[in-house]
Amino acid sequence: MALGVNVGGVTGFANPDKNLRKSTKPRVLKVSFGDGYEQRLQDGINNLTQNFAISFNNRSKQEIDDIVDFFDAQAGVTAFDFTFPDPDGGGGETTIKVVCEDYNQIYVNNEINSCSATFRRVYEA
Repeated sequence: MALGVNVGGVTGFANPDKNLRKSTKPRVLKVSFGDGYEQRLQDGINNLTQNFAISFNNRSKQEIDDIVDFFDAQAGVTAFDFTFPDPDGGGGETTIKVVCEDYNQIYVNNEINSCSATFRRVYEA
């Protein structure tokens, strides 16, 4: 499977640029006691909050329009598959469910546009 998102339309599978960034923050329940001790417990079964910053730079207007139309159709509510390089370094790929609640379209000129987006991992079937 290819890296990226299947946006349909003329574009089909859209590969993000190589500067893909993933940030991870564990959700932790923490209680601090007056004597300096604390207790920590993971918050939930899937307690890792993961966000991906991706970009599609200097693409044809049609390709960027397809990508933005796809994000518009999902409306920040519907989860979709996102494939990224395997974090274990084995050279494979990992596919997860994400939502896109924030994206921007950049108009470079009449024929070339760019798009940047932030995906948030969701845990659902």
